[in-house]
Amino acid sequence: MDSSTEERIRRWRLVLGGESADGTGCQLAGQDAAMDAALSALYGQGEQPEQGRRRGAGLGASAPSVARWLRDIRTYFPASVVQVMQRDAIDRLGLSTLLLEPEMLEAVEADVHLVGTLLSLNKAMPETTKETARAVVRKVVDDLEKRLASRTRATLTGALDRSARINRPRHRDIDWNRTIAANLKNYLPEYGTIVPERLVGYGRASQSVKKEVVLCIDQSGSMAASVVYASVFGAVLASMRSIQTRLVVFDTAVVDLTDQLDDPVDVLFGTQLGGGTDINRALAYCQSQITRPADTVVVLISDLYEGGIRDEMLKRVAAMKASGVQFVTLLALSDEGAPAYDREHAAALGALGAPAFACTPDLFPEVMAAAIEKRPLPIPDMATHQ
Repeated sequence: MDSSTEERIRRWRLVLGGESADGTGCQLAGQDAAMDAALSALYGQGEQPEQGRRRGAGLGASAPSVARWLRDIRTYFPASVVQVMQRDAIDRLGLSTLLLEPEMLEAVEADVHLVGTLLSLNKAMPETTKETARAVVRKVVDDLEKRLASRTRATLTGALDRSARINRPRHRDIDWNRTIAANLKNYLPEYGTIVPERLVGYGRASQSVKKEVVLCIDQSGSMAASVVYASVFGAVLASMRSIQTRLVVFDTAVVDLTDQLDDPVDVLFGTQLGGGTDINRALAYCQSQITRPADTVVVLISDLYEGGIRDEMLKRVAAMKASGVQFVTLLALSDEGAPAYDREHAAALGALGAPAFACTPDLFPEVMAAAIEKRPLPIPDMATHQ
């Protein structure tokens, strides 16, 4: 048997778990056996003696055994795989309560999903754990800001500049696409050219407030990752002088966290994941805060499972759009793929000219730039939307 065939059999043995029907006939030793034990503890169905052992769920509900398992998987698997296994352990084996212990928090690989779990446990968290939990959340938030902040500021600064149109631009400030569109009536077919009777140019946005952005975030349990990303983006937007940013979170109640936007960690610990949903009440509050509709972008981030008054919710969206507000509906702001959502409500919003779609964090700056410039939103081809 050649080495490539042996390697394939070894990998299949690790996947299949060594049960009698796996058909590989492969025996593991050394690091492979340790990797298999770590996988067995999470994905198995009961333990057997070491000889002929079937893959079994062997973590148990004790902090020491879980801490050892966390150490092992960080030794044998890359960080991306560790994060998936941690998430599966929390979901499959009910280990959430163990995250209330400081030594456990220090052992885990921090990511967005872990932050969501910690936020859902926030009210039950003992004081001895809160400082460690904030440190874990701070690490994830800082990493996200490093990844997202520069591109977001650059993209939106460009959008703000372009949204400040001038009619007598200098040559370097001419927006040729809009100039051509504005002068199509002056096309001369005999010369194959357009006479640019009216020039459209980019203005240069000053440091005064040019746009107002309201982030309205559903904090029901299914929206955990979206809450994390939205809080980071909210802090980035708030750092831009030309954008006045308001951040509102809601379930059946509405909480305005705008005064905490200088620190997204404070915003996150001000949320309360779980509970019901009243989108209508949240939009009513946001609508009451709008002073310059034509210069305002409202971003609703929700799976649209409405517990409030559906018809009133739709009327509010229609009224805001009629007043000049740019309204954006995101079913999710995360990398988790197509979310579950209320299709009837999504279709109704789409009929109002506010299509609902899932958005990745990398796409969010482009979505905001389009909304600021009042041009069509860059809805992903593969996004779930109406």
